[in-house]
Amino acid sequence: MDLARAVREIGDRQAVADLVHAYCAFFDENRPDDVAALFTPDAVVDYGPESPTIVGAGAIARTIAIGLAGTFAATSHHVSNLQVVLDGDDSARSTCYLYAWHRYVDGSPDGELWGRYHHRFVRTPGSGWRIAGLRLEAAGSVDFHRAAMHPIGRRPVA
Repeated sequence: MDLARAVREIGDRQAVADLVHAYCAFFDENRPDDVAALFTPDAVVDYGPESPTIVGAGAIARTIAIGLAGTFAATSHHVSNLQVVLDGDDSARSTCYLYAWHRYVDGSPDGELWGRYHHRFVRTPGSGWRIAGLRLEAAGSVDFHRAAMHPIGRRPVA
């Protein structure tokens, strides 16, 4: 194996993982502009069938700001089982498991969600790796504020 290529691949994988972790931290810290800065200008975010698809970093910032101000009093996002696939020098994708806790502004019971994030990433000139796409899929939830979610694609029991 070419050592320089291996080192670059390790660096790219770490940069992609850092974006996923920064997304969670900035969301939980109520920093919607910092969340949006992790995305490409034309990024697509799909939080589920009950939510309109969000296109573009500006729309991502506005949408997240509305949710953080009007829906969530606090959140805590935890990701694990991160798998990164490099699709050439300037694109990648990942899947990670998600546990997300939500405290609601209106006093509803705290909501919990178990699921997965699917990401697409691109290396951008000047900014490095950015998120080009995010899709949320749910395995289950308790008192979560949305009833319909994209399923994780679990094979039915035979």
